[in-house]
Amino acid sequence: MHTFLVLAGVLGALGVMTGAFGSHGLEGEVDPDLIDAWNTGVKYQMYHALALLGMSALPETSLTAFQGAGWAFIIGTVLFSGSIYGLVLTDASWLGPVTPLGGVTLIAGWMSLAVAAVQMA
Repeated sequence: MHTFLVLAGVLGALGVMTGAFGSHGLEGEVDPDLIDAWNTGVKYQMYHALALLGMSALPETSLTAFQGAGWAFIIGTVLFSGSIYGLVLTDASWLGPVTPLGGVTLIAGWMSLAVAAVQMA
């Protein structure tokens, strides 16, 4: 849980920084569609930082599904948002397939959280 709280803070702080960079550093430098993509990455990063924050507020548990959900949120955010940031900044086409892999990982995280909630009941 402590790890999820620390990483919620890190992802949240980085989300604010990347959001500010997108608004101030990318404007006029890249196509507006790419700024929209950038903002999608920022939104998903912040959503999952908040999810981790919420998870860290729950009672301590070692349930595999719960731990798996937290790690899926972290890994999925790095893959999803990170690949979008990379695509916008570098136009590295090989990052394109990484984005949906990150999305699937985030979905798996939410499903794992649902399983953990059932197990906790």
